[in-house]
Amino acid sequence: MKSRKAADLRSLTTVELQSFMKESEENVTRLRFQLTLGQLQDSSSIKTLRKDIARMKTLLHERTNNAN
Repeated sequence: MKSRKAADLRSLTTVELQSFMKESEENVTRLRFQLTLGQLQDSSSIKTLRKDIARMKTLLHERTNNAN
């Protein structure tokens, strides 16, 4: 799984970013479940998704601070 760049994420609207973040969090949950069952082939995808979620949260936080 390839990581998302911050520049790519900045081009998204806030609503798109929030929905993409929610979808990514659900994917992390699914991947953790697969890891527990021993069905996951690439365990590094969990780490990549978690970092992407952190980037999205950072961008959302920046946007709320700049709005005030």
